[in-house]
Amino acid sequence: MASTLVQFRTEDTEKIKSIQILEKLGLSLPAYLRMCMSRLNQENGIPFSMTLEKEYSPGIYALEKASKIAEEYGISDMSLDEINAEIAEARK
Repeated sequence: MASTLVQFRTEDTEKIKSIQILEKLGLSLPAYLRMCMSRLNQENGIPFSMTLEKEYSPGIYALEKASKIAEEYGISDMSLDEINAEIAEARK
């Protein structure tokens, strides 16, 4: 199988930081780039998420996470009085 040379430009700091991370993982930069290309071909697309995260404040994120947890435990329809009663009971 014939091989080909692939070149691209990047910032020096990006390259240095990447090499440092890869060294800790026991990989070289060329080996990593070959792995990336192999996975791209295996997946027939980019092998990781490329979505933008919603821009939330930490408070909104915490409320959404708490809401999901409440749904998982089947307590998302509790009233404020029921929640306060549960808290009072737990504090006893």
